Amino acid sequence: MTRGDELQKEIKNAGVSIVFLADRMRCSRNRIYAIINGSECTATEIATLSELLHLTKAKRDYIFLSKSVN
Repeated sequence: MTRGDELQKEIKNAGVSIVFLADRMRCSRNRIYAIINGSECTATEIATLSELLHLTKAKRDYIFLSKSVN
């Protein structure tokens, strides 16, 4: 599961919009919101979001690959 609160912080810190992310990822805004709300992500989605948001490997792993998410 995705740590949506942390993902939202990173989106805000990067200064990008949901529309921008959806356009660059070639998906709907609803898909981005689903990811923020904890939906499972594909490896491609994780890689693309990490690149667009300039996430470090540690931050990427914390947001997307955490085993226990509250």
